[in-house]
Amino acid sequence: MSVLWIVLALVALQRVAELLYSARNTRRLLERGGIEIGRAQYPFFVLVHGGWLASMAVLIPASRPPNWWLLGLYALLQPMRVWIIASLGQYWTTRIITVPGAPLARRGPYRFFRHPNYIVVCAEIAILPLAFGAVEIAIVFSILNAALLSWRIRVEERVLLGRSAP
Repeated sequence: MSVLWIVLALVALQRVAELLYSARNTRRLLERGGIEIGRAQYPFFVLVHGGWLASMAVLIPASRPPNWWLLGLYALLQPMRVWIIASLGQYWTTRIITVPGAPLARRGPYRFFRHPNYIVVCAEIAILPLAFGAVEIAIVFSILNAALLSWRIRVEERVLLGRSAP
């Protein structure tokens, strides 16, 4: 099996595990009176992120050797993902779920950045294809992701307005 296929399989497994965790948290937050905001955005995120992985699987030759430095940089982003998810705990979802009265997150990387998850995701979307020489995939999906994030962050900021730190 090629390095590309191993990496893509690991990324896909990670994303599936995150989606399962997110679904559990979403269900629990909704049961506690949470409200989903920006539901119309979600299918676009699924398409862009799924398309990103699929385009690498289809368009990058399996025999292409990676740039090990860039692949290492991508790997270094993964503990940051875990830190972000762990910092939000029960509130981490791939959707925008607001629970009335819930405090604004100020733990972990949220002490330093308003949206650290989006910083990591932007870096991942660019770096992984570049690690396999797929400049076009990195550019196209970075632009698509940036467009979606500009929409999503505006929605999130309206939801978070008025929340205070714990």
